[in-house]
Amino acid sequence: MCGRFAMNKETDDLILEFIARGGRAEDWRPRYSVAPTDEAPIIRERVLKDDADAPTPEPAPGVERELELAAWGLKQAWSKPGGPAPINARLESVATNGMFRTAFASHRCIVPMTGYYEWQQQADGKQPYFIHADVEVLAAAGLYSARRENDDWKVTFTIITREARDASGEVHDRMPVFLQPDLWTQWLDPAKVAAPDALLHLLDMSSTSVARSITTYPVGRTVNNSRTLDPADPGLIEPVELAG
Repeated sequence: MCGRFAMNKETDDLILEFIARGGRAEDWRPRYSVAPTDEAPIIRERVLKDDADAPTPEPAPGVERELELAAWGLKQAWSKPGGPAPINARLESVATNGMFRTAFASHRCIVPMTGYYEWQQQADGKQPYFIHADVEVLAAAGLYSARRENDDWKVTFTIITREARDASGEVHDRMPVFLQPDLWTQWLDPAKVAAPDALLHLLDMSSTSVARSITTYPVGRTVNNSRTLDPADPGLIEPVELAG
């Protein structure tokens, strides 16, 4: 499971990293703690309604890549009020599970993060760990949905997870599915997936490769309570020494 992550990069950094239009993410401020229901940047691609107005494309004609603020917890357009809003989708069943099947087919996104948190139960309480890589931004595979709420559109997302293949396996048994750059364009392609098994295989291979560079270290227990911490505090991801 991935239940909290850090995304402490500016909007302009993400635009440069993922070659995305600014979208409606201009209000984003770096956060060292993103919790379920919080908004965070995602990268998605949408087909342009009028190809004649398309800019010189990257990565494909007629497709616009944009940075969008979305709430963490997927709410499908057909979801009932008060219904489930899953923050994670399992790689093993994401292509067939009714909750995620449609989004996997054509509403895929990247959830950028600088790392994520996991916890280990100890005698004196839960000890948080920060899990990160040797790159500034990790690209987690996600799914998104846009639903009409009153007079506006609400975009939500979930993060795909798999069995841990990295240092987080020492702390927890699941990890986000991370994408290598050479898979970004294929993953974001808004066209309906023609061969889901082949795409799942690529996700497995890519995330296994990224996992080799991921490491973990303990952080202060301030991060344990998402309601009382300051999400803009860089001290949340500072390593600490554990007693004993």
